[in-house]
Amino acid sequence: MLLSQEAYKRIDRELAKYPADQRQSAVMAALAIAQDEKGWLAPETMQDIADYIGMPAIAVQEVATFYNMYNIKPVGKQKITVCTNLPCALSGGERMGQYLQDKLGVGYRGTTEDGQFTLVEGECMGACGDAPVLLVNNKRMCSFMNEQKIDALVEELKK
Repeated sequence: MLLSQEAYKRIDRELAKYPADQRQSAVMAALAIAQDEKGWLAPETMQDIADYIGMPAIAVQEVATFYNMYNIKPVGKQKITVCTNLPCALSGGERMGQYLQDKLGVGYRGTTEDGQFTLVEGECMGACGDAPVLLVNNKRMCSFMNEQKIDALVEELKK
């Protein structure tokens, strides 16, 4: 078993939400639980999820590689996702993404040398009215971002 007993209990709670013949419906939640515990989804972790849920490993991998909220490679302690879809791009998302790249010294999909930050480009986060938006570690939405807010965010995340 690659995950903690607590993680498997959490996955079991997700599995209980679906009929027995539709266990695969819990795959996204199971991947999120595994990623929260491990930091990323190694091939053996995805295989373990597949075995636990009872679905083909390739199907689990397809889900993990389709959605950019899943990390299929190690990432920094803080993953910052910049929305670059059209509404955010038109409202400064592209500029904020470039500002972050310059500030952190890495391009998209890059991790700082100290392992603190990974910067990724993201798809629509459903907050177009709050553009430009960033997402920190897939959980914290940051809205109406500008250079000053980014500077404050980066300093906060360094602590």
